[in-house]
Amino acid sequence: MESARSKLGLGAAIGAVGVLALLGLAGLAVVYTGAYNVAATEEHLSLTRWAFDTTMHRSVRSRADAITRAAEDATPAMLESGASLYKSTCQHCHGGPGVEREEWAGGMRPRPPHLAEAAAEWEPNELFWIAKHGIRMTGMPAFGPSHDDETLWKVVAFVAQLPAMTPERYASLGGGAGHGHGGGAHGSPGGMATPAPAPEAASQAGSPAR
Repeated sequence: MESARSKLGLGAAIGAVGVLALLGLAGLAVVYTGAYNVAATEEHLSLTRWAFDTTMHRSVRSRADAITRAAEDATPAMLESGASLYKSTCQHCHGGPGVEREEWAGGMRPRPPHLAEAAAEWEPNELFWIAKHGIRMTGMPAFGPSHDDETLWKVVAFVAQLPAMTPERYASLGGGAGHGHGGGAHGSPGGMATPAPAPEAASQAGSPAR
């Protein structure tokens, strides 16, 4: 009996190793044959989107937990400053209340989320982490190397207000910078330098801030 159990266990172990080996070979085949289409004109497979989305959300939340700064009530000055930075940099990819993303942003994969909707899915500390560190393979850059924390918190304070903000209120903030189709070009003086798409992720299933 004991011998039969040992053989059964050994057989199961060998089978598991064999399955893992086959999966590894299949993965290598995909990598080296170019079978996976990386074109941004094609949507991700459902499984790929789920894997990226889940990994991104878990990664951001586990690291943002270390940010202990309490959320502040957004003052008019914070909102004005945050709106100006957002409109000169983020609006191109993420739009705003009453303002659509630039047409070219729709060709990105993952597609950057419309933050007037997606921002509600993130806590302020998570939005801050995304803005500071960026997210790989989404086009979302890290603004931490070029902007201090206080500047980023102002943007976060503004973004957190977007889901409840009316188009009229949005247009009135930030001196009207970037109203319409994204305002100034990426990298314009005073802006945050590059496109900021957050992962499509949660914004489509329910991206990132992609």
